[in-house]
Amino acid sequence: MDITLARPAGSARLTCLALAAPLWTTVALTQAATRDGFDLTRHPLSALGTGSLGWVQITNFVVAGVLVLIGAPGFGGAVSRLLAVYGAGMIAAGLLPPDAGDGFPAGTPAGPPSALSWHGYGHLAAGSVSFLALMAACYVLGRRFARAGNRRDAAFSVLAGTALLLGNAWAMSGGRAGSLTLAAGVITAMLWISAVAVRSR
Repeated sequence: MDITLARPAGSARLTCLALAAPLWTTVALTQAATRDGFDLTRHPLSALGTGSLGWVQITNFVVAGVLVLIGAPGFGGAVSRLLAVYGAGMIAAGLLPPDAGDGFPAGTPAGPPSALSWHGYGHLAAGSVSFLALMAACYVLGRRFARAGNRRDAAFSVLAGTALLLGNAWAMSGGRAGSLTLAAGVITAMLWISAVAVRSR
């Protein structure tokens, strides 16, 4: 990797960006494995922001978003701006939790909620903007790597963005286990951004 792809912004700034995805992923998947009634094939990871323990996932979103905002300037140009939108979207998605539904938290009736609350709509909007910005950041990074002659990392960047694109599209289409494909796509793209930040330090 050509480290000139990142503007000199201090290793601390890029370290914050590098930590965001592993932290968010670890906290989210730990909850997914331990919270009663949660099924990743049926419930999106953001649903962990509901119920009596919802504050854990809300905090997870906000902390990760802040880390992304701190580290975003380290890449410079369009990538920095896109990552800033992605980070702000994570914070908003955390502060505007989704509505309970489809049996989670435990005791919630099966099926989607009868009506979305204002914060439920806000969560969907913030999540959509954040996903689009993260996806675009991966593709722009791919173009940067390609111009620098780094075909391997260009390919990884495109694959990460496409994993998010396809995972989200499948989930939005109502495909089977869509929440699982969405989680896989989001985590892939997030971890790739963190990997680039680590190697750019």
